[in-house]
Amino acid sequence: MPVGGAETLLVNMMRKMDPARIRPEVVCLKEPGPLGDEISGEFPVHSHLIGGKFDVGVLPRLAKLLHRRRADMVVTVGAGDKMFWGRLAAHIAGVPVIASALHSTGWPDGVGKLNRTLTRITDAFIGVADSHGQFLRDFEKFPADKVHVIRNGVDCARFSPNDQARADVRAELGLNADTPLIGIVAALRSEKNHAMLVRAAAAMRDRQPDAHWIIVGDGPERAGIESLAAELNIADRIHLLGTRYDTPRLVSSLDVFTLCSLNEASPVSILEALACEVPVVATDVGSIKESIINGETGYLIAVEDDAAMADAVDRMLSDAAARQQMGSSGRKLVQETGSLESMVEGYTRLGIELYDAKVCRPATKLVAARSVTS
Repeated sequence: MPVGGAETLLVNMMRKMDPARIRPEVVCLKEPGPLGDEISGEFPVHSHLIGGKFDVGVLPRLAKLLHRRRADMVVTVGAGDKMFWGRLAAHIAGVPVIASALHSTGWPDGVGKLNRTLTRITDAFIGVADSHGQFLRDFEKFPADKVHVIRNGVDCARFSPNDQARADVRAELGLNADTPLIGIVAALRSEKNHAMLVRAAAAMRDRQPDAHWIIVGDGPERAGIESLAAELNIADRIHLLGTRYDTPRLVSSLDVFTLCSLNEASPVSILEALACEVPVVATDVGSIKESIINGETGYLIAVEDDAAMADAVDRMLSDAAARQQMGSSGRKLVQETGSLESMVEGYTRLGIELYDAKVCRPATKLVAARSVTS
């Protein structure tokens, strides 16, 4: 549970769930991570179930855990080993409902042949946007009746415009109150492609000499990002803030939000930025075009097009009125198309409907049969 978009959204969703209907627990095959540690006082958190990539002992350990906890539904989040071992262990443990939530259209959410073998025992595959659901049906070839779309949602009360944050964050960074500030919130992993942001920052140095960039998140690519920033002589303008728990405040301090990903589905970070009335420049991957409407809530650019990113950010910084209009349109779009509450209700309703269909309906038919017999 690193501080990433999908993980943070999961925590926010758990906190909003009605405990009279859903009692969420988290299972981490490896260590709990920063977010796992943070929520361990609020929810049961189970971890350290797998010793390595080829540790098949994870299967009985996980199955025993699910049986002991009397789980009614297991939702695997993402692909890879957790999707495979999680579903297989749930099946062995007799868990009534088994589902897989996927959050991108490529690595690390590429399903793979081994995970496809468990399609039969899976009750639902959950996509995060309409086009993502279509991708799961057309590309991943999941049965259409098993594909469900629950749009990512944002808590628009937490993520909202905050003029005081703009001043405070700049002061913390030792910057002037009117310094242009561009940012990204994403785990420092290769598919997030932070190198593109660093190269764009270098390309903009002469056009926007006062601009600074913040990078929120941590991960294995940190050293590479720092090295590239030094190599391009831009390190003094790029602030790597690491793991932070004041994301709403940081995002609302920005003039422009960016995302450079090589693949995505519907990233939560851009929805959070739009909710804060911050326009977005993002690569046109996955379902991003459903939220970033070109010229209305931000700009879409091609993957790895550093020049296009620099041009789009420069255009936004040079036109405050257009930037403000895009931000306002973005918040309105988020409020209309998906709140955190609607996402919580979507998962709650899906879980209960699948459970009732598998557990309660057969019992109802049995009672009816007995009545006819008598």
